[in-house]
Amino acid sequence: MMPILFGRTTQNLPIWGNSFLHQGPSILILGGVHGDETEGVIACLELQKLLFEKKDPFKLNITIVPAFNQDGVLAGTRHNANGVDLNRNLPTKDWEGTAHQKKYQPGPSPNSESENQALVQWIETHHPHFIFSLHSWKPTLNLNGECDEVAKILMKKTGYESNRDMGYPTPGCLGTYTGHERNIPTITYEIERGSSTQDIVNLHPPALMEALSFLEKNQNES
Repeated sequence: MMPILFGRTTQNLPIWGNSFLHQGPSILILGGVHGDETEGVIACLELQKLLFEKKDPFKLNITIVPAFNQDGVLAGTRHNANGVDLNRNLPTKDWEGTAHQKKYQPGPSPNSESENQALVQWIETHHPHFIFSLHSWKPTLNLNGECDEVAKILMKKTGYESNRDMGYPTPGCLGTYTGHERNIPTITYEIERGSSTQDIVNLHPPALMEALSFLEKNQNES
């Protein structure tokens, strides 16, 4: 496990991640895109712990960023320090400058935020094979791109449902930017909001371990 400086926040705080380096395909796992959704932060931290304790068992190049929106996590806010929803600010073809609701503030221009600039640069440099973005809402997996087989593993392990439409507009979101526009399979993993720390630890990191095992095996067989 190697600590990495993924980027810096609007307030110039470091965005730390950890990489488990191999020659296999690159996997990105994000938590804390929305700073008030701590369920994903907890799941990422526990997943890192599992990978470390099991001595990095997968031949995958895994990068985990537990608190992507570091400013928002520290403040307990959905938005970053500029009041921007980072999951509405990515430079997608459907980006809109007007928020559909107050909480979905897209920022003054696409990719205006330093956090997303770091994310876009990382994607362009590392060409990830698969992305998991851990949020919290109602228990569901939002699928973008060719990720059905991985989703089946997560659904079986968690009992969660999956969909390809959140049921409301999501311009400027990661799933569109990577899953639809760049053919990078992306799962927005909505952990049930309000889950206890113990429930999160017991359920979601083991489910992600099974998904990573499948991705490793599938790569070896392809």
